[in-house]
Amino acid sequence: MSKKIKVLVVDDSAIAREMLVRGLSRKPDIEIIAQAGDAYEARDHIVLSAPDVMTLDVEMPRMDGIEFLKRLLPQYPIPVVVVSALTAEGSKKALEAMQAGAMGVVAKPRGRTPGDLERMIEELAEQIREASIADIGKQTKREEFPKSTSPLRSPPPGKSGTSGSKDNRDRMIAIGASTGGTVILNYLVSRFPQDMPGTVIVQHMPPVFTRLFAESLNRESKVEVREAADGDEIRQGLVLVAPGDFQLKVVKKGKGWAVSIAPGDKVSGHRPSVDVLFSSVAEAAGPNAAGLILTGMGRDGADGLLDMRRSGARCFAQNEESAVVFGMPREAAENGAAERLLSPEEMVPALYSDFRKPASAPQRTRR
Repeated sequence: MSKKIKVLVVDDSAIAREMLVRGLSRKPDIEIIAQAGDAYEARDHIVLSAPDVMTLDVEMPRMDGIEFLKRLLPQYPIPVVVVSALTAEGSKKALEAMQAGAMGVVAKPRGRTPGDLERMIEELAEQIREASIADIGKQTKREEFPKSTSPLRSPPPGKSGTSGSKDNRDRMIAIGASTGGTVILNYLVSRFPQDMPGTVIVQHMPPVFTRLFAESLNRESKVEVREAADGDEIRQGLVLVAPGDFQLKVVKKGKGWAVSIAPGDKVSGHRPSVDVLFSSVAEAAGPNAAGLILTGMGRDGADGLLDMRRSGARCFAQNEESAVVFGMPREAAENGAAERLLSPEEMVPALYSDFRKPASAPQRTRR
């Protein structure tokens, strides 16, 4: 039998801790080794028990989860999954926790039915599994990535998206990410020039958090960033983030494209799914698109990126040296979808310029 994942559960609510411990204990590959009601108790368990993963409530007395992460991770680099209430304050703090180094976030159930709780436990268990194989040393702050030395011209201030290269107005970009994605996406989008082709992003994240994440990106970017709404047109200088718990597709609209957003079944284990996005881009945009798959466990996006490459799109994936979890990029490389593995500093130049060049035929990498 494979080694169980040792988990520390941290929440100031005894009821919440009992709920999490009981649910996670039913998973054969997860072992709850301790639980804590505040940051100080949690620190003692980390020192004594050395858990593989910690679940963390960010709204706690004495020391909140964000401050705890900032103090903890430099000394004890442990993968952390945030478990947060779907309130405005809870969601905001959860996003801050991810920017401080947490691997992922799971929303506490709004309802009290057994089905709501079971779905939340299933999602949390998956996040724990993904976090347990993450290379926490690569979960660095955005500014610690190598600086881009690309020859991109500096855009004028503002977010109008109306000036710049005409060539970019009939092209689009699709990006997919999971664990560790918020940090690399912060790095990339903050470096997009104002005339960047219209971009659509799927980041595996619950509802509410996707909107806050988009708002956070928008505050630090030259381009406009917002959570996508059904019917939004894809245009130069605009980045759309897929809303949590919905599937997003790109569809033709006149001479350009728009997004179609609707409820739907999970695809490749996710909603929104990178595969759904990429496959729709292959059909709608073909060689006028570029795709990039970033850090994450599993293979969501690998088949869709292959569809894009077969349609003539330029297709890239994050390299192993920088990916917190190399699962999704590896799958895209091994099935022939990704023509190049890129470091963070190479990504914006590739997406901005390289995909004007003809794409090469896909070649499967041998395992």
